[in-house]
Amino acid sequence: MTQDFVTVADYIVVGGGTSGLVVANRLTEDPNVHVLVLEAGQDTTADPRVNIPAFWQSLIGSEVDWQYKSLPQEGLLGRSVKEPQGKGLGGSSAINAQAWIAPSQAGIDAWAKLGNSSWNWASLVPYYKKTHTLNIPPDQATVDHLGIDWVNDEYRGSSGPIQVSFPGVVQNPFGKAWVDAFRGMNKATTGDPFSGNSIGGYSNSATIDPVNKVRSYAGTAYGLPALQRPNFHLVTGLTVQKILFDQASGKAIATGVQGTVQGELKTFNACKEIIIAAGAFNTPKLLELSGIGNRDLLTKYGIPTIIENSGVGENMQDHLASGISFEVADGAMTGDSLLRQEPEALQMAQQLYAEYKAGTFTSGGIQSHAFMVVPEFEVAEGQRRQSELIAKHPPKPEDADHYNIVRSLIENPNEASAAWIVFQAQSSLHDKDRGFMGGQLLPGNHASLGVLQCHPFSRGSSHISSADASAAPEINPRYFSNPIDLEIMARHMQALEALRNTTELACLFKPGGKHLEVAKKYLIDTAGTSYHTCGTAAMLPKDKGGVVDEKLMVYGTGNLRIVDASIFPVIPRGNIQSTVYAVAERAADIIKG
Repeated sequence: MTQDFVTVADYIVVGGGTSGLVVANRLTEDPNVHVLVLEAGQDTTADPRVNIPAFWQSLIGSEVDWQYKSLPQEGLLGRSVKEPQGKGLGGSSAINAQAWIAPSQAGIDAWAKLGNSSWNWASLVPYYKKTHTLNIPPDQATVDHLGIDWVNDEYRGSSGPIQVSFPGVVQNPFGKAWVDAFRGMNKATTGDPFSGNSIGGYSNSATIDPVNKVRSYAGTAYGLPALQRPNFHLVTGLTVQKILFDQASGKAIATGVQGTVQGELKTFNACKEIIIAAGAFNTPKLLELSGIGNRDLLTKYGIPTIIENSGVGENMQDHLASGISFEVADGAMTGDSLLRQEPEALQMAQQLYAEYKAGTFTSGGIQSHAFMVVPEFEVAEGQRRQSELIAKHPPKPEDADHYNIVRSLIENPNEASAAWIVFQAQSSLHDKDRGFMGGQLLPGNHASLGVLQCHPFSRGSSHISSADASAAPEINPRYFSNPIDLEIMARHMQALEALRNTTELACLFKPGGKHLEVAKKYLIDTAGTSYHTCGTAAMLPKDKGGVVDEKLMVYGTGNLRIVDASIFPVIPRGNIQSTVYAVAERAADIIKG
C-alpha cells in the first residue's frame, strides 16, 4: 500500500494490532483528532491465509508472526517453546484460532482486588458487548445441535464490529456429542459464559463472519473502516527504535517516536499522547529500549535510564496447554487430510468453500469448550485435599499478592482451574518445533482432547536481549516453576480419559486408545503455550510491581499510555482475545474522557 508519511499527529499509536486499531478507530471518530498508527508488519487484510478460517495454522511461524521463542524452560526439562505473536495489521487477531471465549467475573474482579478499584467486572461488561455481534443460527435444528439455549441477551453483543458465530456445524460430529456428554455428566454450562458466572461444557463461538465465512478481526473490523477517514494515518513496515522524551518539567513527557522505515530513520511527533499497543513481548521491549525499566538491565546494554521501574517485563503470565490424540471411528470426519495436504481433500475443501462457503475451510480452531474444576476436587473432601496441596507450596514474599489471588480463584468451587477442549485433528505435541500441529503426522483420522490452564501460579518475564531494536527479546515464562500448576493440570489430563469414555463421545473414537504416558511426565514433555501471554507491563500500584496506573498511564510520564494485554495484572481464564478488545474499547473512552 502507499505509505502515509504524516509525521505529526495528536496521538501516535505504536502497534497496529488488536488493541491499537481499536483505540485508533475510536479516537478518529472525532474528525478533529488525528491519529498516526505505526505498524512493524504489513497490511494483510486481503491475504487468504488470514481471511480463510482454517488457514490460521499456516500463519504460525510465517512472516506475519514475530517468530519469538522462549528460553529453555527448566520446568519443561530444558525445552524451548515457540511464542507466536501477530505481526501485521490486526496483530494476533489476524493469526489466532478465532475462539471467542469469556473470562469470569471473579477473574476480572481480581484486578480490582490488586489495587485497581475502577477495573472490575461491572466496568468491563459494557465493553465486551460493545466490541462484538453474536450471530445466532437462524434455524432451530442448528441451535439444538449446538445446544446454545444458554445465550442470554443481557450479555450478548448485538451491534459491535467483530462478527462472532458458531461455525462448522455440519462437518462437526463432535459438537452435539460434546454437549450431550456434558449434559449426561450433569456438567453442561451453568449459564451464558459472558455472564461471568458459569462453568461446564458448551459449544463456543468464534470470530468468523457467518455470511461470507471469513475471519472477523481488528484489521477488517476496526482498521479498514478507519482507513477511510482522512484523520487516520498509517505507516506499515516500520521498526520502532525508541520513544523520545522531554524531561525539562521534571516529568518525562513523550514527544515522539523514532523508527526506521524503508531503510530511513524517521521521527514522528505527538501533540497529545503516545499509546503503546505493541503486545506482551514488544511493549516491555520498547519501554526498555526507551530507558524505562530496571536500571541494572538498562545499564548493561548502555541505555540511559529515564524512569527506573523494575516491574517492566515482569509478571508475565500464560496458559499452558496439552492434549492427547485418538484415532476416530470410521466415517467420523476430521481435518487430518488437510493437515497432510492431501491433494484430493484440499481440492474438495477449496471447491466447497469457493462455491458454497461451506466445508472445513469455514472453521478455525476449537468449537467445543468447557470450564472445569478438577473432578476429584468437586466434593468437600476433595476441596480440603486441594487446599492442602496448594498450602504445601507457599509463596515467596514478593509473590504473595499474586499467589493469594490465584489461590482464591482455584479454591472457588464455582470457578474453573482448567479448560477442556476437543480439536478435530491430531496434534504431534512431541514435535512442536515443526509447527503448531507438528511435522510427524500419522495416517488416518484423529481427534484431540486438550487441557488449558485457567489460573497459573507461575509467572515469568520478557526483557530486551540487546540495545538493538531488531533483536528478539529474552522470553522466560518459567512454566511450571510453581509445582502447583503441574499438580492441577495433571489431574485434568487424567480426567480426559473419563470424558473420552462417556457414552456420547466413545462412539466417535476407536476402542483401545491409550494415554501415552503418566500425566505429569506427559505434560512436561508436551505442554506448550496457548498464545495467551500477558501481564508484562502490569496495571498495579507501582510499589507492587506496576508499570501503568488505572488510567493506563506509564508511571513517571505525563502522556505515555499502554493499551494491550501487557497491562493485565492477572490473566483471565480462557482465550484472552475478548478481554483484549474490551480493555481497548474502555481505554479509548478513558483517553477521550
